[in-house]
Amino acid sequence: MQKIVIIANGAAYGSESLFNSLRLAIALRDQPEAPELKLFLMSDAVTAGLQGQRPVEGYNIQQMLEILTAQDVPVKLCKTCADGRGISSLPLADGVAIGTLVELAEWTLQADKVLTF
Repeated sequence: MQKIVIIANGAAYGSESLFNSLRLAIALRDQPEAPELKLFLMSDAVTAGLQGQRPVEGYNIQQMLEILTAQDVPVKLCKTCADGRGISSLPLADGVAIGTLVELAEWTLQADKVLTF
């Protein structure tokens, strides 16, 4: 089974970068031979992991993350990035966890492909 890591950096609703990374992740999981997928959010993308998002219109990032975590896709938020934004102690969306750069390094070495957004 192919192993893919997706690293996303874009703000949850500031651009479509994170949205597109999640769209691709969901599409990959829907493939007949779905890869083993891992998602690591860095920079402003860490805010996407917060619980209680209620966008007025358009897409819902929290809902997209919960679709992936329900399919056993690990979703980690960069601890340094989350600490820097003061969100480490806030409630996270279901299945989302704080991760470290060491974990990302391990995921990267184990992966067949690493995609960045």
